[in-house]
Amino acid sequence: MSNHNQIEQVRARGIVVQVVLWLTLAASGAVNSVGSFMGWDSIYRLGAGGVGVLCIVLLIAFYLKRRSR
Repeated sequence: MSNHNQIEQVRARGIVVQVVLWLTLAASGAVNSVGSFMGWDSIYRLGAGGVGVLCIVLLIAFYLKRRSR
């Protein structure tokens, strides 16, 4: 396997991870907004908020890593 193929595989995995992070961020936002209307216990909404913050931090880290190349 050439070095070019390895780089393409790493980029493809990075894109998949970013898409999953964006979808998870959207889902956590949906859980927060639906949970407040439905009267869900705050522990679920806090958990979703924590997941959302984690996704934001990881997305920023991916952006900074890609920008430094």
